[in-house]
Amino acid sequence: MSRPTPLRDVHESLGATLTDFAGWLMPLRYGSESAEHNAVRQAAGLFDLSHMGEIFLTGSQAAQALDYALVGHLSALAVGRARYTMIVDERGGVLDDLIVYRLGDEEFMVVANASNADKVADELVTRAKAYDTQVEDRSGRYALIAVQGPRSEEILATLTDADLGGLKYYTGLPGRVDGREALIARTGYTGEDGFELFVADDDAVPLWHALTAAGEPYGLKPAGLSSRDTLRLEAGMPLYGNELSTELTPFDAGLGRVVKFDKPGDFVGRSALEAVKDVPPRRRLVGLVARGRRVPRHGYPVTKDGAVVGEVTSGAPSQTLGKPIALAYVDTGVGEGLAVDIRGRQEPVDVVELPFYRRNK
Repeated sequence: MSRPTPLRDVHESLGATLTDFAGWLMPLRYGSESAEHNAVRQAAGLFDLSHMGEIFLTGSQAAQALDYALVGHLSALAVGRARYTMIVDERGGVLDDLIVYRLGDEEFMVVANASNADKVADELVTRAKAYDTQVEDRSGRYALIAVQGPRSEEILATLTDADLGGLKYYTGLPGRVDGREALIARTGYTGEDGFELFVADDDAVPLWHALTAAGEPYGLKPAGLSSRDTLRLEAGMPLYGNELSTELTPFDAGLGRVVKFDKPGDFVGRSALEAVKDVPPRRRLVGLVARGRRVPRHGYPVTKDGAVVGEVTSGAPSQTLGKPIALAYVDTGVGEGLAVDIRGRQEPVDVVELPFYRRNK
């Protein structure tokens, strides 16, 4: 049975279509997917992300444990900052992509994807055994609500006296929102400015209602998983299970920059990743824009002159571009004259630079 978030009753009262996602009962959409998508691009959207995992490391060697467990240089992270990183296996295959927040000198929070949260927690426990640190999975104690879009700061500012203007991208600070304790993070997965609010489970419903009321004059709408997926696709952001997997290294995904070989000490997967860091990958991740109206979907073959040269990993109609778009792995060196095999028809596509959409800052 799917696990509900603390906001299940709210979603049902709003008429949301609920679906199982990674073992959680999540809102897929509340009405029009395009309206939710466009609200985030033009005003703001309100997301329930309580399915994400929150794993804490505390203790005098928490930083060193994370340096060993993950590919990033987390001991160099300043208090109040966050970093995108990955956890890989001994072969360099990606187990999950993560955001790590340094909450104090000896306290870190690792945010994992819902589908991998248990696996990441177990791996961190195993990898941290030789260090003076405690690993605790606190996912069941937290709700996570995101406000994303160009009006998000204005909306949140009506409910908090925290210095939102001084909160830079990929930072987080403790504060009060609508009188409730929260970790206020300026991160996101939509390509827009926005905030993610980590709060106690019991505070989720009243905070959602407060944000809804505060956002109404600004055009805020509740937004589900469908619009979250099209938003991240336009922004060229990877989804675990599509663009990332244990069969791919960070270098395969074009994200080798997150691997920090210059940090002190060893880390899990280092030898395997050093062996491939200067080797051109067999395939590279590219953006595709369809010339027609048919949508390339996950798993569809990418072809050139009738021969298969790749595979679509994610695809959807782009509300912002007005055309179908996709991410795909294609053979290195192939770049023109491509098509996607959509149910036996070769639909021409153009290869474009990622991301498809970049907001005006």
